[in-house]
Amino acid sequence: MIKFSKAHAYGNDFLYIAAGAAADVDHAALARELCDRHTGIGADGLILFTPTPDGASMVLFNADGGRAEVSGNGVRGLAALLLRDDRRADAGITIHTEGGVKHLTRVERAGTRQTFRAAMGLPENLRQSPLTVAGEALQVVTMTFGNPQSVVLGPLPDEARFQRLGPALERHAAFRDGTNVEFALVESPSSIRIRIWERGVGPTRSSGTGSCAALIAAAAFGGASRDAEVVAPGGAQRVVWRDDAVYLTGWAEVVFDGEWVGR
Repeated sequence: MIKFSKAHAYGNDFLYIAAGAAADVDHAALARELCDRHTGIGADGLILFTPTPDGASMVLFNADGGRAEVSGNGVRGLAALLLRDDRRADAGITIHTEGGVKHLTRVERAGTRQTFRAAMGLPENLRQSPLTVAGEALQVVTMTFGNPQSVVLGPLPDEARFQRLGPALERHAAFRDGTNVEFALVESPSSIRIRIWERGVGPTRSSGTGSCAALIAAAAFGGASRDAEVVAPGGAQRVVWRDDAVYLTGWAEVVFDGEWVGR
């Protein structure tokens, strides 16, 4: 029996388990079992965490059992879990991930929802280049933002094109370890609308690092401001790209605790 908590940010949901409680378990298999939406609990990913003096360290597995470096929404969900009994107005916490150290400050609390401003780091290897994907010639903005990101700027794809290009780009030969994918439409300098195909998951309602990557790509190559609202199917987050870091502001909430009895 394993105790877990479930949290989400804008519908991007994760299961959280103290690492010590799953020490003798195949973590990839556990992620696939728990995240299955029909036979398990259902989630986009599994996060194993260990408390640290300044917050926690975490390891993330996607729903398919693959290891991932970081999730902006997953980090925020962990912060909401660890701070849910902390009533300080401006409580801060540090989450250590395989995609870098993330510093979060709670800026609002309304019912079960906690809003955080997170310093998410800076992009590396940012560039735009041509790529043929599923027989279609695209200009793709790629970067490392704690994890691999690929952004296609322009009109959002219809469902058929989204389902064709998303998985093809995720597993394209240009990306040795796969890539997260965002399609981003610059509606105005201060508003960007996105659709997300997450590596190891598929379509998701939101993505923290994906929202940041979309803003970076849109500001660098699409005429957007460095301070904009990024609107995903699950809702809008604010992203600000400054010289010291990209800052992501949005909410997360813990929805329930439970015990997994296994099979």
